[in-house]
Amino acid sequence: MAKTYKIAVIGGDGTGPEVVAEGLKVLNAASAKYGFKLDYTNFDFGGERYLKTGELLPESIFDDLRKFDAIYLGAIGHPEVKPGILEKGILLRMRFELEQYINLRPVKLFPGVDCPLKDKKPGDIDFVVVRENTEGLYTGAGGVLKKGTPDEIATQVSINTRKGVERCVRYAFDYTKKRNKDKKLTLCGKTNVLTYAFDLWERTFYEVAREYPEIKTAYAHVDAITMWFVKNPEWFDVIVTDNLFGDIITDLGAMIQGGLGIAAGGNINPGGVSMFEPMGGSAPKYKGQNVINPLAAICAAGMMLEFLGEKSAADAIEKSVRELTSTKIKCLAAGKMGYSTVEIGDMAADLAGR
Repeated sequence: MAKTYKIAVIGGDGTGPEVVAEGLKVLNAASAKYGFKLDYTNFDFGGERYLKTGELLPESIFDDLRKFDAIYLGAIGHPEVKPGILEKGILLRMRFELEQYINLRPVKLFPGVDCPLKDKKPGDIDFVVVRENTEGLYTGAGGVLKKGTPDEIATQVSINTRKGVERCVRYAFDYTKKRNKDKKLTLCGKTNVLTYAFDLWERTFYEVAREYPEIKTAYAHVDAITMWFVKNPEWFDVIVTDNLFGDIITDLGAMIQGGLGIAAGGNINPGGVSMFEPMGGSAPKYKGQNVINPLAAICAAGMMLEFLGEKSAADAIEKSVRELTSTKIKCLAAGKMGYSTVEIGDMAADLAGR
């Protein structure tokens, strides 16, 4: 009997539903070929729902979502909703409530994709960032005193626990071992200035490293990481870092892999429900035009299948994307791909299902 996975689908805002539709098309093709089933349930969370009802997420939703095997997300972000409301009330809350304590971001240059770095080829840009996803500056700890006056004080506190740091570091070591590429894990931090938080990170990193003698370890300040991403991206295999630095360096990573149109990521709870999404945002100005690039959403679908243990199907999806970037798609930018959103989804589904 074929195995069935229950998938929660959140199309979200802007072009999110459009790219998700193409991702589902590819998922269906891959699942049919590799002999498993996907049972989808759609949820309407996002800006439109918030504007109509004033509700971000119902209180019961987390018990409901824990019953799924994974979550497939399009995008959250609406031009009529003040920045921060949807991000904190939906995205961050889901990560925190569902203990999605790892943000996993592969940075890979696909063949045929224009890279802004001189003389860099696909083999030179192929690394993964493991970002701590539920602590640091994103917990919201802090406050404001005497707001709007000349004496105003604002604080934002980075919360780092031994438990939170260690589980992230352990995940990174395990991932590096499983990835089996260069078997090198780099800690990205700022030990010379952020002496309290990154003392904890550094001590934990090297303590855990003793249990993984086969993994080479390295450390680099976050500012040095940004330079080396541009100058020598081939140096990196897996990078582990905190929430803020991970947020920053993965956006740089997206640019050197060709842009947000090809960048996908996962919010991982290794023992629970995880969420997979394209990194490009809702792009509302392209909504309904059938011109947005769905490849990042398709890559996110592949990541989801790999997390679920369907490695062959995940590899088939990545292979389909490689085929499209190397032989079909002219440019990753919306409206310049040479094909419509739907046409790219059709081609990817055909390739993944062969």
